[in-house]
Amino acid sequence: MLKKSKFLRRLLRVLAVIVLLFGLLFAYLVWVSDIPEPKIKDTAALQLQRQQPDSGLYTIGNNWFRKSNSGLYELYIKGAPFERGVINGKLSKELVQLQEDYFSEQINRMVPSNFYRHFLKYFIGWFNRKLPDYVADEYKDEIFGISRSASDNYGYIGDKYQRILNYHSAHDIGHALQNLALVGCTSFGTWGTASADSTMIIGRNFDFYVGDDFAKNKIVEFVNPSAGYKFMSVTWGGFIGVVSGMNEKGLTVTINAAKSSVPSGAATPVSLVAREVIQYAKNIDEAIAIARKRKMFVSESFLVGSAADNKAVIIEKTPDSLAVYDPRKNSILCTNHFQSNAFWNSKPNKEMREKSSSVYRYNRLNQLLSENGKNSVQKTINILRDFRGMNNADIGLGNEKAVNQFIAHHSIVFEPQKLLVWVSTAPWQLGPYVCYDLKKIFSLQGLSKNIEVNESALTIPADSFIYTPAFKRFEQFRALRARVQNGEQINPDSLVADNPTFYNSYILAGDYCFKNRLYSKAAQFYQKALTLEIANHGEREHAEKMLKKAREKTAG
Repeated sequence: MLKKSKFLRRLLRVLAVIVLLFGLLFAYLVWVSDIPEPKIKDTAALQLQRQQPDSGLYTIGNNWFRKSNSGLYELYIKGAPFERGVINGKLSKELVQLQEDYFSEQINRMVPSNFYRHFLKYFIGWFNRKLPDYVADEYKDEIFGISRSASDNYGYIGDKYQRILNYHSAHDIGHALQNLALVGCTSFGTWGTASADSTMIIGRNFDFYVGDDFAKNKIVEFVNPSAGYKFMSVTWGGFIGVVSGMNEKGLTVTINAAKSSVPSGAATPVSLVAREVIQYAKNIDEAIAIARKRKMFVSESFLVGSAADNKAVIIEKTPDSLAVYDPRKNSILCTNHFQSNAFWNSKPNKEMREKSSSVYRYNRLNQLLSENGKNSVQKTINILRDFRGMNNADIGLGNEKAVNQFIAHHSIVFEPQKLLVWVSTAPWQLGPYVCYDLKKIFSLQGLSKNIEVNESALTIPADSFIYTPAFKRFEQFRALRARVQNGEQINPDSLVADNPTFYNSYILAGDYCFKNRLYSKAAQFYQKALTLEIANHGEREHAEKMLKKAREKTAG
């Protein structure tokens, strides 16, 4: 009994130490994840109230917000950092809050456990504990201004400023920890003899997918900052970073994720580096200088087009170094691998080239450009809409190897010398591309009537593919896929029937059958998937592994 009593006392002491250590760890995580708010000298902007001078139009002074007939939201803001942040938040308050709802819903689907979500919260808090050190004061003030209009429903995640600031690094964290590269963005440009009228044309698909809802409320934002150049970008509620944009000097920036190692801590979010470039650079040299001085924790390609230089280059940046890829010809292509001599043979880049869809998509893009002759805006959009494989092969709708993967948050085309920009509308790149003239937009002295501000005569019509039976079947496929992902019962044969040349249809059907112990049928689906154009090494490995398991289960 005495020995047992001593053992219990020792056990209790050990448990007490463990509980104390976990308590201290929890307290430390809470402490380091507590990001202080910026100190704002003049908070008068908080007293501003939005007005509604016309149905569907909201204004604060000369700032305005409206929804276009195209389905795109349009926002014009000006002023000092905190002021324009507050105005942005007040004008687009509903979208700021909706976007957080959508983001939170997607996180809940990806991480259904409350325990793990809370752990993730403190991990991100710890990871981003030094994030403010890498964000310019101007952007912290602007983010703080927007955060005043954030939702009251997510206090358990963090305070409003902390949440909105951290969301700016969500792309970087997800990209770094999972190396998803956010599927695969595609961008390219032509100029001189490669363009029909010799002017520069740059197009890009931003294949950023955080669920269908996240892409519903795209904002075409026009910013007239108190310092730097006026610029436009395509964004979403609460986000001041730039992923696709052009400034009044005809300088464009688009970003493409590259293979990264797992980082050890926060640095400047990629989108804020791009934002600084577009706000403060008028040519390629200035863009490179800005990118060089900022530390990032993921690898990224910045395709920068410049009216002043009449060419485009790719700034390839890793957490440790920077290289510039200049093809020294009248066209440039960018997918998700680096092309400069400095990084071509790096281990992460070799892995990206060998195991992802990036090289295939690059070759398809090159093929389309070569076949199309001298480029034009319409031809650029045709390429961005292309969903076939090499030599026009049918590789299934939604294949990551296609230029158009049917997941794009937005697609965009720039003519920098003319300061014209075309932005895609739903569905994906298939709806009309709406044109904006930046010279006209930035000459407006506010809006008092809810009028269209785009150049209707320059609209590129919708792709006729959306009216075909094939597209309707693809929509049915996506609906069935969503039901599978939600754990619902379906007929797996219907899944493959709606998208019969897409490898992932068969992998999904195989996974569904395996889960439901239909091993022989699962094996048939996996075997079929392996005969089709699989996008990346990971999915091929999954199909091979599951085929082996299904055969073993059948044999057993």
